[in-house]
Amino acid sequence: MTVTKYSANGNDFVIIIRKKKKDRSKLAKRLCHRQNGVGADGLVIVIPHAEYDFEWDFYNADGSRATMCGNASRAVAHFAMEKGISANGTAEFLTGAGVIRGTVNGNYVVSDMTKPIILSEDIQEDNEKWWFVDTGVPHLIAFRDNIDTFDLEQAKRLRDKYNANLNICKVENNILYVRTYERGVEDETLACGTGMVACFVRAYGEDLVDEDVKVFPKSGDELYVSLEEDIYKFGGQVSKIFIAETID
Repeated sequence: MTVTKYSANGNDFVIIIRKKKKDRSKLAKRLCHRQNGVGADGLVIVIPHAEYDFEWDFYNADGSRATMCGNASRAVAHFAMEKGISANGTAEFLTGAGVIRGTVNGNYVVSDMTKPIILSEDIQEDNEKWWFVDTGVPHLIAFRDNIDTFDLEQAKRLRDKYNANLNICKVENNILYVRTYERGVEDETLACGTGMVACFVRAYGEDLVDEDVKVFPKSGDELYVSLEEDIYKFGGQVSKIFIAETID
């Protein structure tokens, strides 16, 4: 089995091609293990599809399935272009959250995200106001003046209570700074695409940012989120780390 590892701004993924869908949760846990496997935040299975370029099956590092992952969508679009699965700089593929379109320009990839669903604008937890937004994955978002400290015990507690990722965000000069605790990884990750888009949804909804913003996750990389003709776009660099053969 040939595995390809990608990094999308600190979020890393193993990508493999398979002919059919089946439960590969055990494989995901094995390949994503940081010490005994390849090491990744998630596993992407690329599967042939009659209507779209391909379909994906996405697994978190703990073997749980996820419907969507923003950074993985950019990585797999680049992968599909290199493999000839997609062509002409555009990858269109089916995820559990719907059809995603990725535009590839060298190592810069923009994904057209699924339309966010605002589940709540006023959840009160720990004397803070949280928004609850589904961007293909459910996210809790709190805005703070300072996000240098991230209370991971609070993040774990609220992640369990709402079965959602948890984000803390700072807005400054039309720039978003975001930190995310991800379910399925069960820890803070260096970047989370759907989390950054969810933070943008709240910031834009509260008139704190324009329709086009820079976003910096914990990795420090520069990404972009925009709203163009009612389509949420998420863009940034991706990098192929390596290709290797492993036991099937």
